[in-house]
Amino acid sequence: MIRRIININEEKCNGCGLCADACHEGAIGMIDGKAKLLRDDYCDGLGDCLPVCPTGAISFEEREAAAYDEVAVKKRMEEMKKQKEKLPCGCPGSQSREIKRENNAHKIELGVKKEMLREAVSCLSQWPVQIKLAPINAPYFNGAKLLIAADCTAYAYAKFHEDFIKGHVTLIGCPKLDEGDYSEKLTEIIKNNDIKSVKIVKMEVPCCKGIERAAVTAMKNSGKFLPWQVVTISTDGFIVE
Repeated sequence: MIRRIININEEKCNGCGLCADACHEGAIGMIDGKAKLLRDDYCDGLGDCLPVCPTGAISFEEREAAAYDEVAVKKRMEEMKKQKEKLPCGCPGSQSREIKRENNAHKIELGVKKEMLREAVSCLSQWPVQIKLAPINAPYFNGAKLLIAADCTAYAYAKFHEDFIKGHVTLIGCPKLDEGDYSEKLTEIIKNNDIKSVKIVKMEVPCCKGIERAAVTAMKNSGKFLPWQVVTISTDGFIVE
């Protein structure tokens, strides 16, 4: 049958994955870093994916295509749901806790050489750090300076702990690899806690804009006016803005 269906221009696609998140039928998947229409009969032709595409890579076309199959879509969504990793109740990896760090100032008074204090020390002040695992309410959020960072930034920038994590409550994520929209969770965290400021650290690659977009959306939706800053890290490990 001839019907309306989406068309994805691979040359324009930057691999951000926002269209795949927006598609409620699971018709779009990310393959080799590009969005792909997985099956014609998964696409209902309504185009929820169009407005979220930042590069205009998605459009409608009229062509021969299999009819939309609601039964097949429901089956696929059930399969996708089963594939999602489910953490058992009480999993140590998702247990929220604050981390107290020893103040090394007294060591200098005891005559320890300053060179010894240059040893790398973790500045992480809480657990968990993944946005999807973080609780909406936790004591360490109150009065916190919130750092929202893309996963890759800590690997690219050598002094990430000292220059960014120190003095902040840290939340990380990857908008390209994770399913769903971070903005909803971040909105609840900002809305329900006494957050003092927000710093967003992302990579210079296009797909990393998603974490900035989610954080900015969360601040707007929270109804709070907070000081915020965006820092971009280059792929060779330098601050570019």
